[in-house]
Amino acid sequence: MKVAVFSTKKYDEDYFKAHNSNNDIEFVFFEATLSKSTAQLANGFEAICIFVNDKGDREVLEILYDGGVRFIALRCAGFNNIDLDTAKKLGIEVTRVPAYSPEAVAEHAVALILTLNRKTHKAYNRVREGNFSLEKLTGFNLAEKTVGVIGTGKIGAAFCKIMQGFSCKVIAYDKFPNEELAQNGITYVSLEEVMVMADIISLHCPLNNETKHIINQYMIEKMKDGVMIINTSRGGLVN
Repeated sequence: MKVAVFSTKKYDEDYFKAHNSNNDIEFVFFEATLSKSTAQLANGFEAICIFVNDKGDREVLEILYDGGVRFIALRCAGFNNIDLDTAKKLGIEVTRVPAYSPEAVAEHAVALILTLNRKTHKAYNRVREGNFSLEKLTGFNLAEKTVGVIGTGKIGAAFCKIMQGFSCKVIAYDKFPNEELAQNGITYVSLEEVMVMADIISLHCPLNNETKHIINQYMIEKMKDGVMIINTSRGGLVN
């Protein structure tokens, strides 16, 4: 099988080659992002592999289909960049990675909180310049703060557990509450209650028509002064 890999970085190429030691699949790597103007690069390929910034709208899918593509593999969890209805009509199969190290993303979200709170990035630069002033580097204790989590899938659940380890009060919103989390001290509330109550809001939901701009002017007006918003999901969640 010939597979065209779009939006390729060096690490993508290294890993694909390492796990294709038997050369069962012929990979061709393109640095270009998939779009209407680049879709013809996949002519003659049976499958393509794409990432979060690649476009899979109707026009692109039709070009891919005419070029012989019948299979699209997303190397990410989100699939908001693919027109699934058109793919189904054309008979193009679409797969994704439902979970890849949710703990890694959850831990990164915590790293962002600590960086913003303790301002380690600013302190690092000051020390390099020989400036050891603590002016405007003061943060706050995470213990006893209220952390609001929007989306409690695999990543959101891992994040909740970590924040409990910091002695935070964790509240969450999800259309489908996780019973295990609820039994372990996570309090599910409405979306508006998360906005009103949380000192820190962390986004762990997919981007779709329901969640686009879930953080908007109306919601921001309900938040506490100085609230911290962490987004390790999709940029489109925030207006």
